[in-house]
Amino acid sequence: MQREGSPWQGLSAVTLKELSDHFSSARMRVLEWLVILTAAAALYGALQSIRSTTAEDPFVFLRLFTDTQAPLPSFASILGFLIPLVAIGLGFDAINGEYSRRTMSRILSQPIYRDALLLGKFLAGLATLAICLICLWLLVIGLGLILLGVPPSGEEVGRSLVFLVVALIYAGVWLAVAILFSAIFRSAATSALVALGLWLFLALLWPMLAPALAQVIAPPDMMSLLSGQPSLHTLEWQQALQRISPTQLFGESVIAILSPMTRAIGPVFLDQLEGAVLGAPLPLGQSLAIVWPQVVGLVAGCILLFAAAYVVFQRQEVRA
Repeated sequence: MQREGSPWQGLSAVTLKELSDHFSSARMRVLEWLVILTAAAALYGALQSIRSTTAEDPFVFLRLFTDTQAPLPSFASILGFLIPLVAIGLGFDAINGEYSRRTMSRILSQPIYRDALLLGKFLAGLATLAICLICLWLLVIGLGLILLGVPPSGEEVGRSLVFLVVALIYAGVWLAVAILFSAIFRSAATSALVALGLWLFLALLWPMLAPALAQVIAPPDMMSLLSGQPSLHTLEWQQALQRISPTQLFGESVIAILSPMTRAIGPVFLDQLEGAVLGAPLPLGQSLAIVWPQVVGLVAGCILLFAAAYVVFQRQEVRA
């Protein structure tokens, strides 16, 4: 049976309705204050560390995102930990919530296809995350201007904007994960627990398991055993396994984008340093070239996860 009309008919209505629900929900208020308070604590620690920096530092504004003061992590690390939590909180009941409220069949009885419904929910969640991240970025820049008294350079603004885009892509990956589990499981509690469990596994346990798996796949040679250092083949496998986690890809991207002195991600060889002026910052274009594979990996993961959610949702029975 051929479908009539565009499959995206009603997309704007679904997106605006979901966007309104997100910003008016108590859940969003709790998540917003959680992010603001923890980010403010990390920013306070960074400002305390920057007070000893002289005005000659050309990238003092970027240190607002990367500097730490024990026991507080950096602002970028805080976002890397909290963005998945907010994304999962927005998407864990996107599909099964309609089933539990018995509204799915009513929505699809209107001139709205499943394509527009699923994409509208994803775009609304992504727009909510984008608005929150932009507001948080503006707060950081504003506080930096007030408390540091030094305007950011064009290079710093460009790098911080690229960081904002990468953070949004990272949020899209976890939003797609939450929507996928919401389509697979009919219980919202089950989808939330599975998504949170996957996040905790990839963020906390996988970095500890990857080195052990790398040694099993690529055992160290005799020279490595005598020196007490892992072999290059083992390090390559360890790095490849760790990059299965979106958190690892986001962390590597942040390091190269917000730290202009970074020249490589992973092992550095002498031929890579040939002709380089140690301590000299890289231009933004070269920093992007370093982390381009990580950014592409995040984009590909977001697309594949959303495609999986699309396939699962298209095959479901929605009749009451």
